Parts: sequence; C-alpha cells; structure tokens
Amino acid sequence: MISIIDYGAGNLRSVQNTLSEIGAQYRLIDSAAEIKSAQKLVLPGVGHFGQMMRAIDAMRLREPILEYVRGGGPFFGICVGMQGLFEGSEEAEGVAGLGVIAGRLRRFGAEARVPHMGWNEIRPLAGSRLLANIGARPFVYFANSYHAPEVPETAATCEYSTVFSAAVEHENVFGVQFHPEKSGPLGLKIMDNFAKL
Repeated sequence: MISIIDYGAGNLRSVQNTLSEIGAQYRLIDSAAEIKSAQKLVLPGVGHFGQMMRAIDAMRLREPILEYVRGGGPFFGICVGMQGLFEGSEEAEGVAGLGVIAGRLRRFGAEARVPHMGWNEIRPLAGSRLLANIGARPFVYFANSYHAPEVPETAATCEYSTVFSAAVEHENVFGVQFHPEKSGPLGLKIMDNFAKL
C-alpha cells in the first residue's frame, strides 16, 4: 500500500491515475498517525516550495515525515516533493525544507527560459533502483523554475542551461524533479520500480 500525502495541493489525481494504471494499491493521507503506519510514502508536488512546506507545517506533518524517513520507510518525492527534501529554496527564502539532503534550490539563470517546461533528456547514474531499466538517456517531462544542485545523493542529472539533479536516491529516500505521471510508459516504469521496492 502506497500512502500519498494530501496537503491540499499537488498533482494528486495524476499520481493516483498512474498508480492505478500499474495496479498499485494506494490511499490519500493527511495525518501524523497515517504517516506513522505507512508502508510507502509519496509526497507529490506542483507549484510553490514555500506553500508546500507551510502547509506541511500547518498540518504538523514535518516531524512525522522525518521520523518515517529516519526509520527507514521508503519515501518518494515528486517535483516540488523532491525539492522539499533539501534544506531550502530561493523560491521561498526563510522557509526551511525537510533537510534530508544538504543543499538549496536555485532559480535557473537569466539565459534560460523559465519555467523549464517539456521533455528533456536525463542521464541516470549506475546503481539506481528507482531508475532501473529505463535506458541510458531517456526523455521525461519537466515543469520547474528552480533546480537542485548535484549532490552525493544525485541519481540522475539533466542539463538545462546548467547541469542539475533530475533525481536523488539514498537508501530509502527517492526523489525526481520531473513528473513520472506525465512521462508516458517510462514514467509508469519508474513508479512501478518504487511500488516494487
């Protein structure tokens, strides 16, 4: 059973549809008790880093999420949900991320068209369980104005005016900047990889 955190925003319906398509069981959750009992946890996201983190704090879900992650529970952040794993973002100065991964999100430079919207190539790194068997340079769908730095947890990179982390992975923590639920059969494979961990 995959638990999807419902904090009042995000791309819940498209994530639900994707999980249904791969035959995965799921539920929407919005409480600390439900996070504590989760088998697998997904934090979807569309929109603003600050709004997401403020909603999580208002619902008192920050510490339950961190306890879940520290306890080894499989966690998958999608788009802004991945960004939330970092310490913070230029999009919302003064708003703390979960801090599971060191580093801050930065806005793409003036030379780039923002948002970064559409299909782009990623380069998965060897050994990723989340990105297993998706090919050496697959194309996936992005919609982001801010990007994560390359870090030790980087599982795939993408180049759009600069090279950035398209995916992160460390032990039980996984995240993608792109939208697997909008990335066709390849996105289904990625979601299935997480579901079968």
